[in-house]
Amino acid sequence: MPRKRYQDQLRQLRGEVAALGDMVLDRYELALDVLETGDSMTATRVIDGDESINEWFLDIEDQCTELITLQQPVAGDLRMITASFKILTDLERVGDLATNLARYGHEASGELATSVNLTPIAEVAGKMVADAMDAYAKDDADRARAVATRDNKLDRQCTTASEAIARRLLEDYEHTIDVDALLDQISRALLTVRDLERVGDHAVNICSRTVYMVENDDELIY
Repeated sequence: MPRKRYQDQLRQLRGEVAALGDMVLDRYELALDVLETGDSMTATRVIDGDESINEWFLDIEDQCTELITLQQPVAGDLRMITASFKILTDLERVGDLATNLARYGHEASGELATSVNLTPIAEVAGKMVADAMDAYAKDDADRARAVATRDNKLDRQCTTASEAIARRLLEDYEHTIDVDALLDQISRALLTVRDLERVGDHAVNICSRTVYMVENDDELIY
């Protein structure tokens, strides 16, 4: 019976990490809607909902600690628990970034950077997280490696977008009446690009821990 309970706890842990991933991705998609629309109700839903993500994160973290302390797992089980523990942190950070994005979109009233379309970048970053979590759920190390390689493309997209935003600042600076408003808009757009790039970085972290969990291979961690 104790062994069966232990295995049930491991399955429950995997299931809750995956479910938290679903919640975070749902909030991320809502945040992207706010970037496009500036909708205040949706922004509030994302921002206020971050607390529930944090609470769930801490609850699952406690489960990981309890499993390690009381069950003293070894080998594959220990890798799964520690990988899940690290993935939790990345999911919580993606939730924080979704909150940032919702705030940026609301402050900009849906006109974050009219000269730069950030939607394709946001979609790439979100798909990376979704695919990384799918690789984790299915113990698919090869898929995790493939997802991680997409980060280079995302980085290039972010660099291109940042350069375009900076060019807009240079072009508009001499002709604008409200310089402070222009600087606020450009700064907000650059912060958005930065946070989208970080979403992709967290997807890579999830992939690295999945590869380690499945194959005891730390190639992507360092």
